[in-house]
Amino acid sequence: MATKVFINLPVQDLNKSMEFFLGLGFDFNPQFTDENATCMVVSETIFVMLLTETYFKTFTKKPISDAKTATEVLIALDADSREEVQQIITKAQQLGATIYSEPQDHGWMYQHSFADLDGHQWEFAYMDLSQMPS
Repeated sequence: MATKVFINLPVQDLNKSMEFFLGLGFDFNPQFTDENATCMVVSETIFVMLLTETYFKTFTKKPISDAKTATEVLIALDADSREEVQQIITKAQQLGATIYSEPQDHGWMYQHSFADLDGHQWEFAYMDLSQMPS
């Protein structure tokens, strides 16, 4: 069984993408960072590999989706509170992200979303499972 998750995303400008995610509070593993790629640490078991488009193309024979015009993936991460969700979204917007949907409040779950500099869609959600309808 897999014990770690590596999400691979193509980016147009690796340095700008790193600055964006550093601004959101993410760290990068320098062992897996060079001019072609970087490894963003989400948790002890979840990582996002940001790869230059040229380098990304070496891993696939298919064309790269333009995430600004087509959705290739929705990346959803949890947060510790509704306030943390809103803080992340606000900070992302200040760093150049765009909001692509309004916040969703389901009572037991609160979520909000943004598209990063390359158009990849990120969702952050706070869930209070004790309030989840049965």
